[in-house]
Amino acid sequence: MSKIKFGWSEQSIVPEGRKVDLVGQFYERISDVVETPISITALAIECGDDAAIFCVCDLVSVSSSLLKALRDAIPDGILPKDKIMLSVIHTHTSMGYSTRSDLFGSSLQALMALKPDHIKYEPLVSDNDPAILRGDEARDFIVERAAKACIEAWQNRSEGAYATGFGRAAIGMCRRVCYDDGSAKMWGDTNKANFTELESGNDSGIEMLFTYDESKKLTGVIANIACPSQVLEHQNFISSDLSGKIKGLIRKKYGDDVNFIYFISPAGDMCPRDMVRWVDAEIKLNDPNISRDYIIERDADPSMFDVSGCERAALRAVNEIFYELDGVKNYVTDTTLEHKNLTVNLPVRRVTIEEKDNAVKEIERFFEKCGDTINYADNANNMIHAGTITRYEYQQEHNMYPIEVHVMKLGDLAFATNPFELFLNYGNQMRARSKARQTFLIQQCCGAYGYLPTEKAEKGSHYSAFVSSGTTGHEGGDILVRTTVEEINKMFKE
Repeated sequence: MSKIKFGWSEQSIVPEGRKVDLVGQFYERISDVVETPISITALAIECGDDAAIFCVCDLVSVSSSLLKALRDAIPDGILPKDKIMLSVIHTHTSMGYSTRSDLFGSSLQALMALKPDHIKYEPLVSDNDPAILRGDEARDFIVERAAKACIEAWQNRSEGAYATGFGRAAIGMCRRVCYDDGSAKMWGDTNKANFTELESGNDSGIEMLFTYDESKKLTGVIANIACPSQVLEHQNFISSDLSGKIKGLIRKKYGDDVNFIYFISPAGDMCPRDMVRWVDAEIKLNDPNISRDYIIERDADPSMFDVSGCERAALRAVNEIFYELDGVKNYVTDTTLEHKNLTVNLPVRRVTIEEKDNAVKEIERFFEKCGDTINYADNANNMIHAGTITRYEYQQEHNMYPIEVHVMKLGDLAFATNPFELFLNYGNQMRARSKARQTFLIQQCCGAYGYLPTEKAEKGSHYSAFVSSGTTGHEGGDILVRTTVEEINKMFKE
């Protein structure tokens, strides 16, 4: 047993005087104002001979290349760089760090390879607009702030204590709708005679960790919630969304110096909306998958696309957090820490030559009907087919690919990461089989490899379960579960 040390840092990533390229949807959005500030928060933990550094960004995703750039930006010898875990809250109202032309990478290249010469690709907003912080400049800005947060958190570490809590709040709900022909659809209309069920359940549980200084003053709150922070995903402003609203409420009660981290528990098929008691958005949604033939007025949640809904969801979370904080009696000051950075090889989800040929035909049909120019929206609409072609080409040279996974034991608590929008049931399997008293699961951490659907979802198909929606399929999900559970339970052998 050793004394535990904590160090916190928060760095703003609000682009003062600049707009940003808002990412997370299949159409172009440029920010106008800042609704809720965005930031990067780091928590450094040291105990005995081991350490961990959580670095959480108010972004939609963090690629493995961004993680490498962060580690490279930190001078050697300052902190254990392999202990950094870089994750996101998955807000769709924050900056991208690629140009629009690069956003879909190889998928766009596949589309361009089939494009007739007379058809031109024209971005709706110029990649060279100096008013917009994007591309390499945005990447460098994020890396600089993330490195500063990690270094400062490490330098700030001092002896303290922690306590745990657990609450329940209905925040994340299944967003995949099933029909009687065996198909499924993300954002599907449930007001149909052939609607049968939502594809999975939900997880209302909230794992909580509270940090304190030596005098037992609260310094930080961690909440592990099975829902991405994406209520406001179609808005045109900068916002840290649900996470930012929760942080604001915590600081209003406990002080502006209290830090907050939002960890997304496996929630690739979750959203903050009730698909049965559907309440339409106050704003216009530019997404054909969310169309409804007609809207029935419901006595239910406020619109979970708008600020009013975001505030309601945040209030549900903080009511549980406040209840647990008010009841803290047991503070842990002496404990053990074991942290592993693992490389796990997963199988590439493959497509058949028939699927590839069909994708080529679909794109060729599109070009036969389109005009003389195409843009970002056209690219997005063809991403499924272009992604199928790209996957076919990739699988000629690759059967497996490596991911970075972290597993950590803090006293009787377990933490485990994955780089996916991981479907809920995988997280349920991990948590149920873990020997830890509480298990914190963190998705979209140390990489961005897309959705990881269940076998049931793959059969139902649609967005989030298409081959092009992610890098691996349910076989990889099974390996990830087995590996994670095995590594956690190794640390908890009696």
